[in-house]
Amino acid sequence: MFYLDSNHFYRASELDAIPWLIHGFGTRHSHIPDPLATVKQIHSATCVAAEGKRGVLSQADAIIENTPGNAIAVKTADCIPVLLADERLRAVAAVHAGWRGTAAHIVQGAIDAMKQRYGTDPADLHAAIGPGIGACCYEVGPEVMAQFGGEGRGHLDLEAENRRQLEGAGIPTDRIYAAHLCTMCRSDEFHSFRRDREAAGRMYSFVGVRQVADLPQ
Repeated sequence: MFYLDSNHFYRASELDAIPWLIHGFGTRHSHIPDPLATVKQIHSATCVAAEGKRGVLSQADAIIENTPGNAIAVKTADCIPVLLADERLRAVAAVHAGWRGTAAHIVQGAIDAMKQRYGTDPADLHAAIGPGIGACCYEVGPEVMAQFGGEGRGHLDLEAENRRQLEGAGIPTDRIYAAHLCTMCRSDEFHSFRRDREAAGRMYSFVGVRQVADLPQ
């Protein structure tokens, strides 16, 4: 279940239950957590490892990390933010999934990177899908619908597409949590590029591994 905390970040209560994990999905009222590792997002299927570094790492759309004390983040304003957590190995990923990244299976790329670098088993992962433009507001042309097996104009459900990909990658259905919050509908809470165009701000969604000293005793 998602809820809004006192710092104006949406959080998944299921991820709160993991003691070593920090996370949040930003709103237009959130203060940017600092320090963070981010990337220059290019609507790709590229994933990079933070390795304890902070600041803008490179051009990519997903970041993985297992260094205690470091948080990673992606920025969105309609695209779908996805946070992954390997409960067993204490590793995380932050994913920016617009329609291009979703068509290129960016979440699968992040999971594959976690497998290769950390030995992650998808069965140990939790996945939280944050606020993004909903199918209610996301009408796209035939060239986009064709990327997802559709024809003509239609309404694209990026949340559902990413859920299917997460399930297809081996994450158990009961470990996938979705906010079901549309950024375009809820102008009081979220930035939306489709609604506000160049005036739209960006929201940070972050995830990280706590320092050992900060873990509950």
